[in-house]
Amino acid sequence: MFGLGTPELLIILAIAFFIFGGKKLPEIGAGLGKAITSFKSGLRDVEDSGKEMINDLPGVKEVTEVRDTVEQVKNLGKVENILK
Repeated sequence: MFGLGTPELLIILAIAFFIFGGKKLPEIGAGLGKAITSFKSGLRDVEDSGKEMINDLPGVKEVTEVRDTVEQVKNLGKVENILK
């Protein structure tokens, strides 16, 4: 994790404890957790809307089906080579 080992993390946590105190650390942790959850949710929403927009374009569904068929044929060739 970013090249930080256990000793470094313990020092960082000790400094945070001295700066913010024991009562404030859980509030900071909860706020950080909510921020990360909100960020991930926002990314998921953007990805979903992008996929919906792409699927609404004409011809995308057909191209996707052809690509899937090509991949299936490639995989069949691999299976036949393994059996030989």
